[in-house]
Amino acid sequence: MKRTYEFENLGCAHCAGKMEEKIGKLPEVESVNLSFPMKKMYVETSSEDLLPVIQKICTDIEPDVIVTEVLKKSSKKRKDEEVHEEHCGCGCESEHEVHEHHHHHDEDHCDCGCCDDDDDDEGTIAAATKRQGNGKATVFIVEKLGCAHCAGKMEEQISHLPGVEAVNLTFATKQLRVWSDDAKALLPQIQDICTSIEPDVKVVIREDTVRAQKEAKNNSEDNREYLELGIGIVLFIAGKIFESSKPVYSTACFLLAYLILGIKIVWTALRNISKGQVFDENFLMSIATIGAFGIGEYAEAVGVMLFYRIGELFEEKAVERSRSQIMDVIDMRPEVVNLVNEHGDVSVIDAEEAEIGDILLVRPGDRIPLDGVITDGETMIDTSPVTGEPVPISGFEGTEVTSGCLNTSGVIKIRVEKVLEESMVTRIMDSVENAAASKPKMDRFITRFSRVYTPFVVFMALATAIIPSIITGNWTHWVYTALTFLVISCPCALVLSVPLAFFSGIGAGSKIGILFKGGAALETLKDITSVVMDKTGTITKGNFKVQDVVTFGDVTRNELLSLAASCEESSTHPIAKSIMEAAKEENISYKTAESAKEIAGHGSVIKLDGSEVLAGNKKLMNQYHIAGEYKETTSYGTEVFLAKDGVLIGAVVIADTLKDDAKSAIASLKAQKLHTVMLTGDSESAANAIAEETGIDEVYSKLLPDEKLLKLQEQRTKHGAVMFVGDGINDAPVLAGADCGAAMGSGADAAIEAADVVFMTSSVEAIPQAIAIGKKASRIAWQNVVFALVVKALVMILGLLGFANMWMAVFADTGVAMLCVLNSIRALKIQS
Repeated sequence: MKRTYEFENLGCAHCAGKMEEKIGKLPEVESVNLSFPMKKMYVETSSEDLLPVIQKICTDIEPDVIVTEVLKKSSKKRKDEEVHEEHCGCGCESEHEVHEHHHHHDEDHCDCGCCDDDDDDEGTIAAATKRQGNGKATVFIVEKLGCAHCAGKMEEQISHLPGVEAVNLTFATKQLRVWSDDAKALLPQIQDICTSIEPDVKVVIREDTVRAQKEAKNNSEDNREYLELGIGIVLFIAGKIFESSKPVYSTACFLLAYLILGIKIVWTALRNISKGQVFDENFLMSIATIGAFGIGEYAEAVGVMLFYRIGELFEEKAVERSRSQIMDVIDMRPEVVNLVNEHGDVSVIDAEEAEIGDILLVRPGDRIPLDGVITDGETMIDTSPVTGEPVPISGFEGTEVTSGCLNTSGVIKIRVEKVLEESMVTRIMDSVENAAASKPKMDRFITRFSRVYTPFVVFMALATAIIPSIITGNWTHWVYTALTFLVISCPCALVLSVPLAFFSGIGAGSKIGILFKGGAALETLKDITSVVMDKTGTITKGNFKVQDVVTFGDVTRNELLSLAASCEESSTHPIAKSIMEAAKEENISYKTAESAKEIAGHGSVIKLDGSEVLAGNKKLMNQYHIAGEYKETTSYGTEVFLAKDGVLIGAVVIADTLKDDAKSAIASLKAQKLHTVMLTGDSESAANAIAEETGIDEVYSKLLPDEKLLKLQEQRTKHGAVMFVGDGINDAPVLAGADCGAAMGSGADAAIEAADVVFMTSSVEAIPQAIAIGKKASRIAWQNVVFALVVKALVMILGLLGFANMWMAVFADTGVAMLCVLNSIRALKIQS
């Protein structure tokens, strides 16, 4: 089973690596992946109850860490069918029964006292219309609420309280929102109403809940942090002032400042040592600063601890901001939707409860909550949150709309085509979370490197303190130099910034509908030298259009197209549909055939006004021994020949249409110095025409799926790492065989499953964009690694030469980590 865990108060990327390593060694764990940027861990395990063991491992490393398991939400029933699983006190369930409330006039009621016939229409959730007030609502939590129907009763009665403008009670979240000038004062009356319906219910203001108290505690700890830093700064300045005139006062100020700033770190170090955790930042900082006190460098000991604390605070805030920035970009999932019932009434329900076929109301300024089709109204839709396309598109009846996009002008109604779990917003969110759990090779290397790096620097510091001191006798100088090495030895800048760079790249892609299935896929893109593409559905739209109508005899163009439409009227083939659409667009009338026969792989034969009319390929013409000269057509595509009473009279040329952005996308790939190739099963003429029009370097036509894979392998041999882009079921083997496989989001599920990257917008422009994002994320990650190691090495060399002090060492540790974090966030920005 794959289980997901969330972490609170996880503040050290290096410690996260230690947790991952220890949990991975548990016998019941098959694999583990802890994503520090996401603060989530993904574990494959056979154990049903692994949480206590995980919690102990984590608190042994970081005592304040809280681990919780993320449980998958089960699909919910509509509120008027909600299972009454908890004991609500209404007396309608036996001790061991699961009871359902049914809210229909023709069914038996539950006899709980809240389902009287004279009250049904007013009390049911389905009939209740939830309104939202104009001001800010006060949020209450209704604890032990077990009955959805009872919740509707509570909501209705609370709405009649004096001063209440509007009420919204969401059963699934147990949250009660009350719009009133002084809603908190109404708490006793709200409690009375709720207990009169469900006796065990307790209503509390959200600020008084455990979660709110935890948030308040976190705020309190932040305030304490700022207070300690403030006092420490004052005492440090006072110590410096008294340093020359009153050494005793100066020493007292420094000692007091160190106790305020460093006692927590020293205590954590001692506690971790008792649990076998030696080489962590708390131990290193404690030894370095206590050692500085030991050689009489009081000011430097306090200063280093002070700036270490400040650096850690800034680093934490920078990471938190980057994480929230990324999550704000990708988490567009709606909490509630406006459901329109058959009577036209609107009720607010949880987004998870919306079902396929439901009609939802979307007002101007609202996000499209779920994937669907507009059934009423016209508007302009801003698709930039999902596709990155800045130009709004028009939406009218029949237009498909994607969740996450913004309705900018008119009021519309949409019919739900995909539930929340399958809609675009959830697919983007799930993709990013899963991608963050898949670590690139570089990340795994840095994790292994950090396990060696810290002990190496610590032992080097020990050697520096002892060997030169014995030779020179200058213990103070070499011990001081060794202490600077200890400050430098924490690898947090490396362990934190590399995954954050790839995570930012994943977030950048999600903003424009490019879903990377892992950091490894993102990393692979930096090495791509050639891009191999399928034609139909990838470079072309996949919908056939009539390109040309060619007459061979005395028949006119309109007559030929009319006869073609008569032949294809009863056919469901895509080519037949394109002929019918062309006739309709040109207002060409046609007669219905007296009889029709479709020959698979050949075409159609009909009887019309006493004549035999054929429409099909050359095989059909040869089969019926049709006489006439087959003229060459100038347009590329599939030729549908027409014959009447044994004489060839013309041809209709049909071809797939090029995607609007195909030419510019190929130009962008060439600008990145990438070799472009097209593989297709289509005819040579059609493939060559598309390649010539778009500027693709190489083209191979009439290929079967296994032949495509061979051509891909040839490209890898000639040019290096290959990216393949396709959309069909037959593309799945090639996608899996490519160094990086990318699938169009409109394509087959098998292709999407086999791909490493999915282009939800199905645009060709997404190909160069994805490669650019991958290269940028990898470049930033390497920048961080090189910068961190160079600075640390430089400070160590300067220390050995006697030019570096602990101030520089602190910068080489926390300062570099903070700069690397800020650099990583650059991967989130996409250059237009």
